[in-house]
Amino acid sequence: MAIRVLLLTQWFDPEPTFKGLVFARELVAQGFEVEVVTGFPNYPGGKLYPGYKIKALQREVVDGIHITRVPLYPSHGQSGIGRVLNYVSFAASALLYGLLRAKKPDVIYAYHPPLTVGIAAAFIRFFRRVPVVYDIQDMWPDTLKATGMFSSEKLLKVVSSVCNWVYRHVDQIVVLSPGFKRLLIERGVPKQKVDVIYNWCAEDLVSSSSVSLPDQFPETTKFRILFAGNMGKAQSLDTVIEAAQLLRKNNKQVAFIFLGGGVEASRLEALVERQKLQDIFFLPAVPMSEVGAYLAGADALLVHLKKDPLFRITIPSKTQAYMAAGKPILMAVEGDAADLIRDAGCGVVSESDNPRALAEAIIALMEVSEEGRALMAENGQAFYRKELSLQVGVERFAAHFRRLSK
Repeated sequence: MAIRVLLLTQWFDPEPTFKGLVFARELVAQGFEVEVVTGFPNYPGGKLYPGYKIKALQREVVDGIHITRVPLYPSHGQSGIGRVLNYVSFAASALLYGLLRAKKPDVIYAYHPPLTVGIAAAFIRFFRRVPVVYDIQDMWPDTLKATGMFSSEKLLKVVSSVCNWVYRHVDQIVVLSPGFKRLLIERGVPKQKVDVIYNWCAEDLVSSSSVSLPDQFPETTKFRILFAGNMGKAQSLDTVIEAAQLLRKNNKQVAFIFLGGGVEASRLEALVERQKLQDIFFLPAVPMSEVGAYLAGADALLVHLKKDPLFRITIPSKTQAYMAAGKPILMAVEGDAADLIRDAGCGVVSESDNPRALAEAIIALMEVSEEGRALMAENGQAFYRKELSLQVGVERFAAHFRRLSK
């Protein structure tokens, strides 16, 4: 008889998410019966997606996966109150459904963030006697402080206490990096309770079979460095623009391409225009199905985060996508992410938030032969397949589900 897994996640397809439909499909392929409990799609814009209307319950079946949507308050703006209402409303709805309506699962998978999902999972575990695997993608309260979402020390201490309560009331914790594991052990979580399972990427979308560049991709013979994804405060992209200025002064033929959006995008674009910087291009976000063609058009792919203790133990999700895409990587994030690039031999690392160091790393990569850069690209793909792929990751989760469901 198939093991029943309840995936408890606030975000699910068609929303952008790490552990969405692809994860559920692979679990079904490995013989599990899967029900997803999620919200009505509104992330990241905070507006309900076309074709959806909030109601008491909505059920769908996609590729053999039962998807149950429960009501929530749509919001994802700058308002802290709106964000809290969004988190709490989903957790309350999911808790009620999990206690009163859901067919009893053999194991619960709970995706964090937000923390409120973990609280709901812990209560369902207690009342229905179901083990919980808790997947921590953001280290709260550290992330809340680092991104500026909350600055009140009192509130951050409350969040920390609730996190510790959830950790005690789940059966297995999964984290995305060795640094996350070290931090949890320092905070009193038993070592044997924490496992590192690296994130994977949308493998079918990041590899492009197209031989032609997208229409809006800049035409240039210069060395093209692409940054794809969110442009927020955490990405600290002023550093990249300062590095571009340094390279221009040194007559280095480099073009920077920023693909995506975010709260900082318009300010950065205005800064570039004000300073009359050439060879820096801003392209709007495109559907994931088109991202692979943009990655393929670059000579190198850039990851950058601001200097913060939290980011030393974070592996930005674009790292896996860049590896799978088969391009040399410029990793301007210290710690675990830089270690991954060194271990894979797939790029050059640089200190975060240091324009001079980034410019020097770019020059070092440009000075590598074409054959050397091609080898970096191959190394990244090979490392991804062996250590980070969807198949490898889901097999690791499946082992926990089988063990806990006995």
